[in-house]
Amino acid sequence: MRYFETKHQKHSARLTTVIMLLLLLLLFVVGPGYMDPPLEYGVAVNFGTTDTGSGAVQPKKPLASESTPVSEPIVEPVKAAPPVQSTKAAASEEVLTAEDLETIAIKKAEAKAVKRQADADAKKKAEDEIAAKALADAKAKADAEAKAKAERLKKEADLKAKKKQQLDALMGGIGANDGTDTASEGDDDTPGDKGQLNGDPYAPSYFGSPGSGNGGVGYGLNGRGRPSKSKVIPDCDEEGKVVVEIHVNQNGNVIKAIPGKRGTTGDICLYNAAKKTALTHKWPADSKAPAKQIGFVIVDFSVRQ
Repeated sequence: MRYFETKHQKHSARLTTVIMLLLLLLLFVVGPGYMDPPLEYGVAVNFGTTDTGSGAVQPKKPLASESTPVSEPIVEPVKAAPPVQSTKAAASEEVLTAEDLETIAIKKAEAKAVKRQADADAKKKAEDEIAAKALADAKAKADAEAKAKAERLKKEADLKAKKKQQLDALMGGIGANDGTDTASEGDDDTPGDKGQLNGDPYAPSYFGSPGSGNGGVGYGLNGRGRPSKSKVIPDCDEEGKVVVEIHVNQNGNVIKAIPGKRGTTGDICLYNAAKKTALTHKWPADSKAPAKQIGFVIVDFSVRQ
């Protein structure tokens, strides 16, 4: 079933609602008056002489009175209220004067200053400790490096001395002499300083007896006499002196000539002529002479010759 579909149904519903509201309003405003309740005629009360009782037998006469203990009322002690301080006194304690505020500010400033000083001291102490530790580490490192360097130098010196000792032993005991020089000079294959102890270190000969003068032909060939010789002219116009090492056999012939030995002052272009000149030398034969006798000849070259 459908409601409120037509216009008339809607108007009817509105009208019905208005009428119901008016009726309810009339009931509250113009309703029946207040009706008082009927008078009461009392209530039957049981006969008795006390406020309390028990049992099922009703006495006809008043009961004899019994002494009943009267309980005294319990009086609870009243707690004393805490003394109320006067508002004026409390206010006087809480109110701070200007002097108190200044004192508090000064104390706070002093506390801050003390704290800053303590922090600065702690920071300086930490920095000093770090610097001291760094200095100690640097010193320890330097000491360690110095010690390592000293050990390395000592090891190198020991190794050098050992090598020198081995070299001296290999060279036939040269280092066992009392001298301090370790150089080597000579025309042999064996290490050493060939010559004589009282000789001239700049002399061209390794043999013969020491003496004065600047030498002559055939140094080191004592006892072989004077040689015969000729002179070869060099290809260059140079002056100078060429020292030639010669090897002489028992027949007195020069079988080998090596120019440019110590004491030479001439140019290298003079070496070939000096060698050829040395090969022209001829000494008398000597069967008692060594199979190979070594000596020196000095060949002087001059452009005026």
